[in-house]
Amino acid sequence: MIIDGRAIAEDIYTELGTFFAGRGARLGLLVVGVDAVIGSFVRIKTRGAQRLGIETLRIDLPADATTEDVISRTHKLAGETDAIIVQLPLPKQIDVNAVLASIPAQRDVDALHPELVEWVNPTVSEGKRIVDAPVALAVMEILKRANVEVSGKRAVVVGAGRLVGVPTAELLKKNGADVSMFTLQEGSIEDLKTADVIVSGAGKPGLIKPEHIKKGVALIDAGASEQGGVIMGDADPSCAEIASVFTPVPGGVGPVAVAMIFRNLRTLIELEDVH
Repeated sequence: MIIDGRAIAEDIYTELGTFFAGRGARLGLLVVGVDAVIGSFVRIKTRGAQRLGIETLRIDLPADATTEDVISRTHKLAGETDAIIVQLPLPKQIDVNAVLASIPAQRDVDALHPELVEWVNPTVSEGKRIVDAPVALAVMEILKRANVEVSGKRAVVVGAGRLVGVPTAELLKKNGADVSMFTLQEGSIEDLKTADVIVSGAGKPGLIKPEHIKKGVALIDAGASEQGGVIMGDADPSCAEIASVFTPVPGGVGPVAVAMIFRNLRTLIELEDVH
């Protein structure tokens, strides 16, 4: 089964349409520098917002911007919008943790704020995490729609980044999977051969080849990087011939993850209304 992420995303936008209709919601986007992959993701997010009638306020900063520049603009967007996305990765000179901590938890649709779990209304969320990372939510949505039960299954997450690897591993564990992580620095790609579910977010084109996986594995490719002007995933496309579930890049996880941003936005707005 080759997943059509765009079709899944369209289902989610249809689900959200009634909520956002006439609401006048606003989404802030802060982009630092120019990058092909980042540009692609920002365009998809902007189109998703337009699809739902959400106004986007975008601020672009040069690649040599400072941490103080980014935090200042983040505060500006926080006062003008319902939610903020600081597009990652940021240039090396910027303190990413300081920037993420500067995003008000109630504006963080990417679920990256360190205190996000604490910003709750106990009567609504009972102390649980308000929203999860969009990519992790997209992975779980795809597996659910493909009728892949993760409880009790062996899952390997490739990459330990804050956008894909770490939150996806956390969510898989919450849903009962036996999870291990493999990075380019630690572990062995041979670990993939015993996995029932593989989620990759390493950002290394062609890392996973058919000989690395077993027949029938659910292979969710959430890695995206640019090579020769082309956006590519971590998994060689020929893996689709062996996997029972396969997500292409582009058009697989990406569109669903963007749609999940707007599910998170709905949740944050609802909680804000309660407060």
